[in-house]
Amino acid sequence: MQINSFRLEIITKAVCGKGRKFSTVSHTVTPPHRPTSILGAWVINHQYEAVRSGDGIEVVGSYDINIWYSYNKNSQTDVAKETVSYVENIPLSYVDPKHRASTEEVSAESTQEPNCIEANISSSGSSVVVRVEREFSVEMIAETKVCVAVVPGGCDDFDGKDKYGYDDGDGSFEDLDPDLLDDEL
Repeated sequence: MQINSFRLEIITKAVCGKGRKFSTVSHTVTPPHRPTSILGAWVINHQYEAVRSGDGIEVVGSYDINIWYSYNKNSQTDVAKETVSYVENIPLSYVDPKHRASTEEVSAESTQEPNCIEANISSSGSSVVVRVEREFSVEMIAETKVCVAVVPGGCDDFDGKDKYGYDDGDGSFEDLDPDLLDDEL
């Protein structure tokens, strides 16, 4: 059976750019009392949004750093709190050159929430240096052109035959594992 098809370009919304970035940053928090020892440190109240910027996406956000510390020769404790703002520029590893820039929508996902991995009293002894790690994944969605094969009469005209021209008739695809995902390679 001869099936005549033709190609057509359509415009659709698609993921036209992606990026990911892991970072470790240091913040200095100065408590109201000179710390003797650090009893705990944690990050809470994380908020962020994504904006398009140059060749990438900027994640603009803030979080609170809380430090539980002792002072006065370990005789008293207190919690110091500081709100930290940040801008993380995440480059896009791929950008579809045919996307329509006027239709761009960007989003970010915190794949690892900001987390305190270390807190130490500074060399001056009056502040605490906190190391925080965080990771973001970003996407840019926009309108782009896609080329599709069009078969007059619809897909039912194929009647179970190979629709995409991949099967050369020798059964070479019978041994493929359909549950194998690209992520597992």
